[in-house]
Order: sequence, then structure tokens, then C-alpha cells
Amino acid sequence: MMNLDPNPLREQFPALATEVDGKSAVYLDGPGGTQVPRRVIEAMGSYLSTGGSNLGGPFAASRRSEAVVAAAREAMAAFYNAARPEEIVFGQNMTSLTFAMSRAIARTWEAGDEIILTRLDHDANITPWAMAAKERSVTVRWLDFRPEDGTLALDQLPSLLNERTRLLAITHASNALGTIPDVARASALAHEAGALVYVDAVHYAPHNLLDVQALDADFLVSSAYKYFGPHTGILYGKYEELDRLAAYKVRPAPAEPPGKWETGTQSFESLAGVTAAVDYLATLAADPAGELRRRLASGLARVKAYEGGLSHQFLEGATAVPGLRVYGLTDVERLEERTPTFAVSLEGYSPSEVATRLGERGIFVWDGHYYAVAVMERLGLLEEGGLVRIGFAHYNTPAEVEQVLDALDELAQSR
Repeated sequence: MMNLDPNPLREQFPALATEVDGKSAVYLDGPGGTQVPRRVIEAMGSYLSTGGSNLGGPFAASRRSEAVVAAAREAMAAFYNAARPEEIVFGQNMTSLTFAMSRAIARTWEAGDEIILTRLDHDANITPWAMAAKERSVTVRWLDFRPEDGTLALDQLPSLLNERTRLLAITHASNALGTIPDVARASALAHEAGALVYVDAVHYAPHNLLDVQALDADFLVSSAYKYFGPHTGILYGKYEELDRLAAYKVRPAPAEPPGKWETGTQSFESLAGVTAAVDYLATLAADPAGELRRRLASGLARVKAYEGGLSHQFLEGATAVPGLRVYGLTDVERLEERTPTFAVSLEGYSPSEVATRLGERGIFVWDGHYYAVAVMERLGLLEEGGLVRIGFAHYNTPAEVEQVLDALDELAQSR
């Protein structure tokens, strides 16, 4: 597998040319939303400039929109490895889709039923289910993570499962600590108990190849703006589940999936961008020929290998910065178990102070809880302002890793 060279790829991302005080900006805010390649911008602009229309009309503009939707569904079916494109549902974002699905799934619950949530999840895969459980008099059980290394305590899952368990909601990768739980194992255990499995793959998707069939997920959801696309959410659901469940929808809406789950008019320009984002990831393949799924597998394997190098570089460099603490997995021999996303604290500074000082240097990072509220509560840091999040993507360079490490070291020395 040939090494990934970020430099020619960076030329495809117009935003990466941004400067702050005459110096190139360093985008390390990818976990909150990545930048987009030119092909995504052009695809969205092309749809808008050529004229679109709503679906179902007997004229060219409507047929153009239908073709855009069909192409996006095919692209995302390949991206997720869904069995059929009808298992792909589009929506505003992951959060909105999860609220809609939680409402529909919860109608099948009865008082005394139970669901399992994890403390490692983004709040968008916690609060919708907790609210639905409260409304249906359903008990919420919690699967914890280990504060010392940020790994999910899957050994505790069998003791939480029973004949009353109806759902396991689980993250594929922590947007705060970068941890990648063994979702396939968790899914198998949940299914043995007769529970559905709902996977938040938002943070996993930019860094690794998704495979809903290998996971045996009943539902999986992500947002394209986290993997170089526009602000659109994409839900996978097993067709039989999408067909079985009753959707909250207006009366003229389609009665069959996926249309029955897509409320209102979709952002067709965004769907054109979704297809372009998937196509971009496929161009990262070592061999650009062949079917889309194979090229995605190759491209994302190269992304994973390259980002592993950035993670190794950051973790080794972090040990030399006085007072810098990295939360989660720090063992460079276990990089397969994490994404290149790091939650850190710097002695003598609040998280907001660190992010502000870095921002003044043109280095963009997040601070706070980044909606991983349960994670920060478990670490005892929610009231302390959370942590600083540094997230690398494949368009970042080793020089940028050194730049943020040098900036943190300067802050530490001037403390």
C-alpha cells in the first residue's frame, strides 16, 4: 500500500489556504467538522446553477433532482456497505435523525422495558433515548468507560443485558477521547438478548472504513460534514426494521422506506455534495480503478495508516511538553483502538485559555465538552471547563503536528 502524501491533496481544499496574520491556518478542528474539497463545492454549485426542483414532477428539473437523490443513495450504500440503497435515509444531521428514530422505536416499548446507553457517547446518542425512555417509563442502564484509558467497559455489558432490554445505543468512536469500542462484539451480545443496536458512527467515518453488515448494526448514522462533505445526516437501517416501524410523517409521504423516513424536502444540493464527498474518498485508493466499495476500502486504509503516523508523532511529542496531559489511550502500540483525536489539558491554563492562545497563533482547536457531556461528567471535568480537543485529519501534515506541539510547549514554558 503506497503512502498517502497530504500535500497534493491539500491543494484540493480551498479553505486550507486561509491565513492568520500572514501564516497558514492549521485546521485541527476536524472532529467538529472537516473542510471540504473543491469537487464538493462544485457539485453543490452545479446543482444550484443548473436548476433543480422537487421530486415527482413530469419535467427535466424534477428528474434531475431524482437522479441526484438516487446517486447519493447509491454512494452512501457503498460507503456504509448497506445491502441495498433503500436502506439509506437522508436528514438534516445525525441529531435530528436520531430524535426521529428514537421517537419511532420508543413506540414499541412498554413500561418496565430497559435500554442501555454508554457514558462514552456524544449526547446526540444519549439524550434522545433518555427522553424517550422517560416518556415510556423505560429504565435506562449505563455502560461505563474506564477513565484511566477511555476504553468502553464491554466486559460489563452481559450483566446489563436481559430479556427486557430493547436497545443498545453505542458509539463507534468517541468524539472526545478518540476511543474505538468493539461494536461488533457489543452488537452480537445485544442481539443475543433480543435488543436492537443503534450506532453513532459520526466520529468513526472520517478515519476508518464503515461496514454495517460486519457490525450487524440495526441502525447506524453519521453526518457528512464530518467526512469532507456538506451538512447532511445519513441513516442506515436494516430494510426490515425501516419497513416494520411506524414513522412520524405527513399523510402524502411515501409509505415505504426510505421515503417514509425522509420528512419534507431534502437539500438536493447537499446530496450532490454527499456523492462528491464519497467520490473524493474513493480517489484516495492506491488503484483508482474498480468498483466504488473496493476503492473506498483502499482509500480509507491509506487514510488510517497515514493518520496513525500523525497520532504516533503527537503522542511521542506530547510527553516532552511539561504539564500536558493526554486523556484516553496513550499507548502507541494501541493506535488501532483510537482515532487521531486527542483530549488534553495543560497545567496552569483553562481549556478555553489554551484554545484561545492557539487560535491567536492560527491553530484551530476546540475546548469544552464538545457535546460529550457524559464523558466530561465521568472524568469530573464538566464544571472545570472540559478539555482541549486536537483532532487530525488526513489533510494535516507532520509539520502541523510539530506546530501545535511547539505552541503547547511555548505556553507551558511561559506559564
